[in-house]
Amino acid sequence: MVLQADQLGKLYGQQWAVRDLSFGIGKGEIVGFLGPNGAGKSTTMKILTGFIPPSAGKASVCGLDVDGESLELRRRIGYLPEHNPLYLDLYVVEYLEFVARLFGLSRKRERIREMIAMTGLEPERHKRIRQLSKGYRQRVGLAQAMINDPEVLILDEPTTGLDPNQLADIRELIRELGREKTVLLSTHIMQEVQALCDRVLIIHQGRLVADSPTAELAARASGTETLTVRFKEPVPGEAFARLRGVTAAKTLPEGDAQAKVWQLQLSPDATDIEEAVFRLAVDKGYTLLGSERSKQNLEDVFRALTKGAGPAPVVADGASKTGASDSKSSSPS
Repeated sequence: MVLQADQLGKLYGQQWAVRDLSFGIGKGEIVGFLGPNGAGKSTTMKILTGFIPPSAGKASVCGLDVDGESLELRRRIGYLPEHNPLYLDLYVVEYLEFVARLFGLSRKRERIREMIAMTGLEPERHKRIRQLSKGYRQRVGLAQAMINDPEVLILDEPTTGLDPNQLADIRELIRELGREKTVLLSTHIMQEVQALCDRVLIIHQGRLVADSPTAELAARASGTETLTVRFKEPVPGEAFARLRGVTAAKTLPEGDAQAKVWQLQLSPDATDIEEAVFRLAVDKGYTLLGSERSKQNLEDVFRALTKGAGPAPVVADGASKTGASDSKSSSPS
């Protein structure tokens, strides 16, 4: 594995920001790193890039230990942090020259020209960074992350602030880079995950809750349909138990309509479910106000995995297995 985490943990005071996190990423993979705000994504990325040490467990990139060999590690990694740190008073070219000197590049001018062309910075190359829009500042950050031609790219929210045209350009760039490099990127944009990523890692409260090929996770999402039904009066949940094709039912409180709005989870054979609900309403004397059928999407799967106190890990066949033991980094009481 090019990038490996083994029971990784990070403790801040009395709270574990990352806990028992294990995964591996191979060469040429583009992996989406997802989770709600505060889940531990940025902390994990800082550990993997050698910016902060782990409190527990181990991690390596290109065979180098992130804690003991961080200087050599940084020569192999391109990193775009969540909050893109730039020297705003420098000109674009001047800043990239500075970064190139830090890496000791022998062909600085040529590499800078390549990065400016690759990231679409040509129209803004003679401006100070403070004069750039947020989207162009993000492009400067991407250029500095790639200027040393790294083996691994770690990108924390790389498309923040980009307009739709810029999004398409940068996504295509990341896709091209992923053919030769290993890419780990965090994002909250589910369409971006489906468009770019071979695999998805989802963390919640510092723990891994899903490690799955993107196609399998998307298939899991698109394979589930629901029917939302609204009644004038409260309806007991057992009323739906005998309906063919209904696998589960839950109430959806809307205003004061307790037990009046229900979401029915459907099996693939629920072809005539609307008619069955209508007959149920007639037989029981309920007033059916309306129904709406919809398919679950990737955002629904994400929400289901990141609600509550931390669900059990979901690992798809073929994905790297995760460790779930608390033995190495149990939270202090």
